[in-house]
Amino acid sequence: MASAQPIRRTAAPVIGDAVRFAAAVSVVAGVFAYGGLGGALFFFVLGGTMIPRALGAPAALDLSYCLAILVAAWAAQLDWYVAVSWLDLVVHTAVTGLVATVVHLALVRLNAVAPVNDPRLRRARLGSALVTTALGVALATLWELGEWFGHTQIDESIQVGYHDTLGDLAAGTVGSVVAGILLARGLLLAGARR
Repeated sequence: MASAQPIRRTAAPVIGDAVRFAAAVSVVAGVFAYGGLGGALFFFVLGGTMIPRALGAPAALDLSYCLAILVAAWAAQLDWYVAVSWLDLVVHTAVTGLVATVVHLALVRLNAVAPVNDPRLRRARLGSALVTTALGVALATLWELGEWFGHTQIDESIQVGYHDTLGDLAAGTVGSVVAGILLARGLLLAGARR
């Protein structure tokens, strides 16, 4: 039985580090502008931006993932979702697909799932697409449960509702399917360190 692949860390700066720096600045800005709740949101985002760096994710995935989650957080704080009705669906589509891909990469690094190009499996690409899609659907569901919890227990200004929840779940599913297809075609992890 193969041992888990070590998570690789590199000291060399990468382009995603600029977004991580912006996320760190956002923690401070969030505390001053929105109080403890805003600071907590951006602290959570900052932690999330560290994951692809720790995994040695390819630069394009690292940058797009980090930007997406940081923009999603600022959009919530600045009420962009209220001002631009379709933005919520775009964010749920993109963020869910990207997060599912990063989780898939983490599972590969831990030897919990096969890599997309595993030569031992005839249908490794199909398996990767299905796992990524399933991860995304599960994550979209957890996201909606988090929104509901936030609305009922923390801050009533968090937007929830039947149509919003179903739309967000559908968008997250679409994003996950697209991410799974792109992953299977070798487009999302191109350049990943082994």
